[in-house]
Amino acid sequence: MSTDSKTKKPLNSGKSYYVKSFGCQMNVYDGERMGEMLSDQGMQASETREDADLVVLNTCHIREKAAEKVYSDIGRLRRKDGSTPMIAVAGCVAQAEGQEISRRAPSVDIVVGPQAYHRLPELINTAKTGHKAIDTDMPPNSKFDVLPSRPKQPRPSAFLTVQEGCDKFCTYCVVPYTRGAEISRPWGEIVDEAKALVDGGVKEITLLGQNVNAWESEDDKGHRQGLDGLIRALDRIDGLERIRYTTSHPNDMTQGLIDAHSNVASLMPYLHLPVQSGSNRILKAMNRSHTVESYLEILERVRTARPDIALSGDFIVGFPGESDEDFEATLEVVRAANYSQAFSFKYSPRPGTPAADMDTQIAPEIMDERLQRLQALLNEQQFDFNRKLDGKNTRILLERQGKKDGQLVGKTPWLTSVHVIAPDAKIGDMLDVHIDSAGPNSLQGSLIRRKAA
Repeated sequence: MSTDSKTKKPLNSGKSYYVKSFGCQMNVYDGERMGEMLSDQGMQASETREDADLVVLNTCHIREKAAEKVYSDIGRLRRKDGSTPMIAVAGCVAQAEGQEISRRAPSVDIVVGPQAYHRLPELINTAKTGHKAIDTDMPPNSKFDVLPSRPKQPRPSAFLTVQEGCDKFCTYCVVPYTRGAEISRPWGEIVDEAKALVDGGVKEITLLGQNVNAWESEDDKGHRQGLDGLIRALDRIDGLERIRYTTSHPNDMTQGLIDAHSNVASLMPYLHLPVQSGSNRILKAMNRSHTVESYLEILERVRTARPDIALSGDFIVGFPGESDEDFEATLEVVRAANYSQAFSFKYSPRPGTPAADMDTQIAPEIMDERLQRLQALLNEQQFDFNRKLDGKNTRILLERQGKKDGQLVGKTPWLTSVHVIAPDAKIGDMLDVHIDSAGPNSLQGSLIRRKAA
């Protein structure tokens, strides 16, 4: 029985919910799907968690102290009158912590892992009786089979999960333990969801997966297809203007997928391909299964297929045993790759991973210094990429309001943000713009006026 049952507000159809998602884009997708499922059950989305009858904390377990941050967030949900909403902890921290969450945070009513959130409505019904509801199973049947169809979307760009889980077992990563083994969603299921998104107003779809380019399935004719085949099929959907995908693993970067960047018009010239380190010794310790040489050879083939492609990557500095020479090798890879943007982090040990038990941990002050040097180089490359767009004409997809009157913000094909004054335009429009100036993080543009016929 919940220790806070007397201060819980009853949860019924028509009550409100609030979903807060942390971490990766797949968590954003999962959070949206949970919201859609709750709406399908008759609940209403709340603008703030303070006004919600149910708060779902959709958690990420990648970074250090992720669990502690969740417990801190749970504590902030207590209201001035001493009551709390019904609280559900979902996602990877829920999967990793399980029963421990209920022990440490008695106000939590529901704990549900990322492969079981389709059971959220029945877990809510259990919690309404005052009992804790915990489900961290990884059922063999697909959760996607029971989720509701996609409603009209509030934004012109949407995520679509096509692959989940990971079989790579990098020594620093918890994903194989929190998301399970690699699973590809069926072809027809993905195509149907993509069509529903486009029918609901979406013009750009980003295909998601822990290793998205490991996706494979049989098409509607029984032929085995990889991600490139799926992209070519989605390219034929009327109204779908843009296709992206993330995150890719170098070992699954097929020539067919590289060629798609050359001859599929809707596939945007952007590739996020993490390398993590520029040292083969560290890559081996990470169990990354690719080398610096094989990674750079892939980038060369990608640039041959699509010379204007924007490249992005991930880096971990301070992995156990990383020497000054190893770090300098990482800087050399960054210089050779020449990224348009990239993500970099200090290594943080995750409980249960092999790297956490290595006895060659790097001192925090050394990691700090290395991260600053790496990010300075990456920021310089990003600014250089943006400056190369200065003076060019391009097409942007408007995604949100800007801070100035009549200003809107859209994305280029290379995923850079452009601020433009367009008082007669609306979110979701595709606009032709001239890039007037470039900043470190975004661009300023102006509308290209078409002459009347």
